[in-house]
Amino acid sequence: MNYKELGLKCGLEIHQQLEGRKLFCHCPTLIRDDEADFTIQRKLRAAAGEEGKVDIAAKQEQLKGKNFLYQGYKDTTCLVESDCEPPREMNAEALYTALQLCKMVEAEVFPVVQVMRKTIVDGSNTSGFQRTALAARNGKISTSTGEVRITNVSVEEDSCKIVSERAEEKVYSLDRLGIPLIEIGTAPDITSPEQCQETAKKIGMLLRSLPGVKRGLGTIRQDVNVSIKGGARIEIKGAQDLRQLPLLVELEVKRQEELLKIQEEFKKRKVKLPSLHIVDVTSLFTISSANLIKNTLSRNGKVLASKLPGFAGFVSREVQPGRRLGTEFSDRAKIRAGVGGIFHSDELPRYGISELEVLEVKKKLGCDIRDAFILVADEESKARRALEAVYERALEALQGIPEEVRKANADGTTSYLRPIPGAARMYPETDVPLIRPSLQDIELPETLEEKMGRFQKDLGLSKDLAEFAAKSEKVELFEELVGEYPSVKPAFIAETLISVPLDIKRQFHHDPEKLTEENFKDLFRYLKEGKIHKDIVLDVLIDMVTGKFDIKRYATLGTEDIHKELLKIVAENKGAPFPALMGLAMKKLSGKASGKFISEQLQRILAKGHR
Repeated sequence: MNYKELGLKCGLEIHQQLEGRKLFCHCPTLIRDDEADFTIQRKLRAAAGEEGKVDIAAKQEQLKGKNFLYQGYKDTTCLVESDCEPPREMNAEALYTALQLCKMVEAEVFPVVQVMRKTIVDGSNTSGFQRTALAARNGKISTSTGEVRITNVSVEEDSCKIVSERAEEKVYSLDRLGIPLIEIGTAPDITSPEQCQETAKKIGMLLRSLPGVKRGLGTIRQDVNVSIKGGARIEIKGAQDLRQLPLLVELEVKRQEELLKIQEEFKKRKVKLPSLHIVDVTSLFTISSANLIKNTLSRNGKVLASKLPGFAGFVSREVQPGRRLGTEFSDRAKIRAGVGGIFHSDELPRYGISELEVLEVKKKLGCDIRDAFILVADEESKARRALEAVYERALEALQGIPEEVRKANADGTTSYLRPIPGAARMYPETDVPLIRPSLQDIELPETLEEKMGRFQKDLGLSKDLAEFAAKSEKVELFEELVGEYPSVKPAFIAETLISVPLDIKRQFHHDPEKLTEENFKDLFRYLKEGKIHKDIVLDVLIDMVTGKFDIKRYATLGTEDIHKELLKIVAENKGAPFPALMGLAMKKLSGKASGKFISEQLQRILAKGHR
């Protein structure tokens, strides 16, 4: 694709969780997976913002009429999270970390910071709003293809964690609600998928340089804004993996291109939609073989239909790999009405719907060869809302591309979530006092790039290992161990902390997360004292993971001597089978180690190719 010719404009919104305590209370930022202590139930309603208008996205969420259940914990969630108590003052450490980033990107910090409420009624906040504070603007970062402006740096609270969802109900956990976030927004200066990825990586590196940030899966999230000439701004939510960003941009450009082509063809054919007319066609399906329809009718549901004049052949037009204009219709119906999906004439007969039933529907709706139709089988009220949502999306297909928020799918495609919210959702938070920040005492940390360079230059790590070490959650432990054990090669320490746990997980199927910092400190202390040999570090860590570790066992073995003897036996008996080598080893080392230990060590030596 020629992205310059297409007029690609792309921007990023990046959210980074912070460590410590929550933003407006003293609860820890601990993510829980155990059983909750209590549950509360809520209904949320959209409220007018500062301008006196109700936000379009909030209004859509309220129309779903869902119940929200919130699971909480007595020791790590409090009344602030359940919206039963006013917020405390903003966490000063979180603000300090945000100001460090502002200084790193040369952003202009506001003399006064006002906490605002952002209306969100999808249940992800118990209060129906998210607290957010714009701290700075007009920053910048450099990429290989040009400068990208930073339009805003904000501090805000994270939302609840989704536990489960049904048509009528969502269940959330309060453990994530209130965790401090830094939000960074860029201007639409990004002009290619590759630059999008590079920009996200650069910002991510700066964020991970800050000492107060969380690390690990799910602690940083990227949203991507994409538009092309003649298209519209689309916000793509939930891009977890940097490697996926170029594909998301590329496929969104393709989607907008295809939708613009469809719009142009509609113009040439002078396609227009009359007012929506919904027809009850239940009587045509009383003996249908379609399982969905049979199940609907057994629950006293209805089969409703509406005609889309001039849409025949267009509903099945592909806009992204595996996704069609009809998929866009279906997405809208699912979100707006809670139906399982829709049927459209471009894909029928199929799904148990016969050719005769298709002909009967066309006849009842008055369709000719140029017309398409949509079928929905569900409760009558839901089916009507679904057809209204499809009609609205069909009108938008004639007019161009609607601005909307879409969800990133695993394959790089996207699906509809909600309309893009506007300024109507914002209003001041009067329970939190104004903040007057200062950059005077803000000290800048060493950036990840600087740290990687130091690890290569001063510690002799390879480029890849230096990057892994700098980005690792164990980077502070790595530097501590390097300082404490100068006689041990830094590369060996890095491999032990980073690579060996991966081997434990991939090859031996144990959970390396069970290894604590104290385990690693003990390991290197035993190495220094000569109680274990570096060749059996993997064995020692596996024993620590499985709870079988006992230093007395290793200390009485004379491990290094045994290892040397085994190497000698293998070298003197090249090509000998394992049973023969094992017999020689047991004869030589009888009483010095258990047969199990000798067998394990001999197998490891042979696996490494010492024959």
